[in-house]
Amino acid sequence: MQEYEMVSDAKNTVLLVDDESANLLSLNKLLAPDYAVFMAKSGEQALQLVSANKPDIILLDVLMPEMDGFETLARLKADPETKEIPVIIVTGITNESDEITGFALGAADYVKKPFKGEVIRARVSTQVQLLRQMRMNETLIRTDLLTSIPNRRRFNEHLAMEWRRAVRERTPISLLMMDVDQFKVYNDTWGHPQGDILLKTVAAVFSSSINRPSDLVARLGGEEFAVLLPNTELEGARMIAETIRRNVEAVRIPAMHACLTEGKDAGGEEDSGRALTSTTISIGVTCTIPEVTDMIADFIARADANLYIAKESGRNQVCAA
Repeated sequence: MQEYEMVSDAKNTVLLVDDESANLLSLNKLLAPDYAVFMAKSGEQALQLVSANKPDIILLDVLMPEMDGFETLARLKADPETKEIPVIIVTGITNESDEITGFALGAADYVKKPFKGEVIRARVSTQVQLLRQMRMNETLIRTDLLTSIPNRRRFNEHLAMEWRRAVRERTPISLLMMDVDQFKVYNDTWGHPQGDILLKTVAAVFSSSINRPSDLVARLGGEEFAVLLPNTELEGARMIAETIRRNVEAVRIPAMHACLTEGKDAGGEEDSGRALTSTTISIGVTCTIPEVTDMIADFIARADANLYIAKESGRNQVCAA
């Protein structure tokens, strides 16, 4: 039997693992209308397909030659890259001790053969709904609620991952630490709701100023932001920082109606009777090719130190000393 993937970006993916072709065909017929299905006839082949495809759900038989389902499940759960994938055991084994073993190894569900189609579809649907909810929750806890860009938690995770990659591959990694200039004055002048609009606006400018999937813009808190640039030399990072600085400086943000009579010392202008506000940012840049013994905290501290220099030198500038 030929293993294949039924490609559909809109569908969740399901991996079927069973050494019996008839079982695979039966399960495929049940699930293919709603899911992108691919199949494996052994535990070893399943591990290879999981590594290459990262399915959303796995349906796993227990009684297979060479590597049985329990060993396959144990190896899946031992790997940080695959341990979170829900695994439904589908097996003809009916004794309670094996069912307990499956759950102890981390199975999400246990279905006994011969199975009913309605049961299989319901069990898979339940796991998919749980998976979607979990992913939504993970996205929410890693997203800044005001600006809708990654928050400090997501930034720390991404930095740790890219730092390890840079150490392993001996590639440069750059960091921009950014601060909205005189944000307290802006808030005091135009009001906190307008300050929120300002933060959302500059966050959008930061995001539109980078375009590689590995780059990350994050709000660290208050008016402080960061841009992580993997595999980027210092000069390239400095140029990106200068582009961001210019883009922010050029933005004009209409004031809320309640602010129209306020003073214009915090970046206020008038355009055909409308009050427009503006801001600037200061940016500290650092770059390194990290060694195993180097500390991420020192890397961040250097960018922070350059940000401090930029602010102390008059603001609205980039320091990449």
